[in-house]
Amino acid sequence: MVFDFLKRGAPTEVLEQKASATGPVVAYQSSGRVAWSPRDAVSLTRTGFSSNPVGFRSVKLIAEAAAALPLVLQDAEQRFDVHPVVDLVARPNPMQGRAELLEALYSQLLLTGNGYVEAVADESGLPVELHVLRSDRMSVVPGNDGWPIAYEYAVGGRKHRFDATGAQIPLCHIKSFHPQDDHYGFTPMQAAAMAVDVHNSASRWSKALLDNAARPSGAIVYRGAEGQGTMANDQYERLVAEMESHHQGARNAGRPMLLEGGLDWKPMGFSPSDMEFQKTKEAAAREIALAFGVPPMLLGIQGDATYANYQEAHRAFYRLTVLPLATRVTAALANWIAAYTGEQLALKPDLDQVPALSAERDAQWSRVAQADFLSQAEKRALLGLPAVSADE
Repeated sequence: MVFDFLKRGAPTEVLEQKASATGPVVAYQSSGRVAWSPRDAVSLTRTGFSSNPVGFRSVKLIAEAAAALPLVLQDAEQRFDVHPVVDLVARPNPMQGRAELLEALYSQLLLTGNGYVEAVADESGLPVELHVLRSDRMSVVPGNDGWPIAYEYAVGGRKHRFDATGAQIPLCHIKSFHPQDDHYGFTPMQAAAMAVDVHNSASRWSKALLDNAARPSGAIVYRGAEGQGTMANDQYERLVAEMESHHQGARNAGRPMLLEGGLDWKPMGFSPSDMEFQKTKEAAAREIALAFGVPPMLLGIQGDATYANYQEAHRAFYRLTVLPLATRVTAALANWIAAYTGEQLALKPDLDQVPALSAERDAQWSRVAQADFLSQAEKRALLGLPAVSADE
């Protein structure tokens, strides 16, 4: 044969040997690859939100707090108590109110980095309904210059195309900053993905330990009458069957083990790494909270001393996480709706009605009121109020 030279030095005969499942085994273990969960939006939502309590509570805490913020609509001259946009935001569609719609929008942004709002217009061309669409079903269709020319929404094997080339786009795309993607946003869940995997693995390890009666594993050592350390196949299979049926699972916790002659039980205690396992899980929980911008104290995570008290952590949560998100999203919605109405409107949270910021707002109002060198118009501008009209 042509490749016979590759067999040079190889034995011409392979000696037949009987293999035993209970025979001496030499185990060689090398450092394998770490098994991380997939990083697509659907998998991240399943592992980081549906299967992780820290991620679930972080998203719910931010989305519910941001959706509950009171909003004000104003232009350069006045605040509107009655306006078509106020009515649209208060009742965006027959199935949802303002809080439900905004909570869904904020949750989509936190979970996928993208939020999509569809406008349903009437015969006059003005939007009469708003709907939040699922981000994992939406795809951007870029043009020759790289800018989006359309959006495709796929559901049930069908696709609906939203044109994005006109002045009035029926879809509002709000996305988080992504340094390496021109069309899609970056989700905090992506940054917390490693910590989520560690936290989920720690929970699975704890569950497996509880199933084993919360005891570390051990070894059964066999010593025959003549000193041999190998059991017959039928003896081995019988021992494994008895262990699986009588000594595994929570219902067999504490059940005494009956060992016949030649068998001895050697318990194995927890290693130092096992003893630090809970600290690893708490560190992963803090990393998840850090990625979402939620103070760990608000999630009940022990060992965090970043803030002096709960009230300070609550105020920092609103100031650093909730308000920036709500301000950016409402501003994007106002600019998008302005293309339909033709008005320059500003939709933003009313900071004076946020209880967590009451102390800060009182101090700011006091400082501005005592500033005698400022005019009335300048004071109103500093407080975010519209200018007073000439007839007032």
